[in-house]
Amino acid sequence: MNPAATTKVQVLCTNGLKSVFAALDHALPAKAGAPVVTSFGSTKAFTDRIAGGDVPDVALLSDSAIDTLIGLGKLAGKRIDVAKSYIGVAVRKGTKHPDISTPDAFIRMLQTAPSISRSRQGMSGLHMVELLERLGLTEKLAPKIKVYDGYAAQACADGEVEIAIQQISELMPVAGLEIVGPLPAELQKVTMFSAGLGNGTGVRAQGEALIAFVRSQTDVLRANGLEPI
Repeated sequence: MNPAATTKVQVLCTNGLKSVFAALDHALPAKAGAPVVTSFGSTKAFTDRIAGGDVPDVALLSDSAIDTLIGLGKLAGKRIDVAKSYIGVAVRKGTKHPDISTPDAFIRMLQTAPSISRSRQGMSGLHMVELLERLGLTEKLAPKIKVYDGYAAQACADGEVEIAIQQISELMPVAGLEIVGPLPAELQKVTMFSAGLGNGTGVRAQGEALIAFVRSQTDVLRANGLEPI
């Protein structure tokens, strides 16, 4: 029996690529040459987990997180960039789209929206914390901003909040949402999602094949709100 056929490729992947993996799920084992087991979560949570010693065969996180983990010796080789991700705004399907076309319009939206959701540890949520601080709006908007672990988009679709701000790739797959658009360029944070191989992985070739396949699926990446490299 071919050992690769029974050896699993363990993957820790950012939520920003979850919809891409869902679209490619049927093809991943064949392309990797082994079964693929993927866990999804925030870049920050997985960075802490890997830094603590729980090293997967493949990590797909932000570029800075991959660089950090390579520097710590947890991931081996060079960082492999996969796709760019943009933060966007969404509303519940059928509701009015606010004007977010300029920085001033986006700020007015923040100030007038009854309620807004963001992620707690995702790259978009961390950016919003920094952005509100920069704009001097942290205290003023604190009562209306709801923070969620993996539920920020769904909270808007379910009517719990009026506005969701998250990675566009995380907003797009949620039924009941409509994408208003990306944050204005001046307030945007572009995240590069990148891959790295676990130091000491026994399925290096399979991991490399998996990364190469995901990276090559430009149509799927674009369809899920990402910009291929």
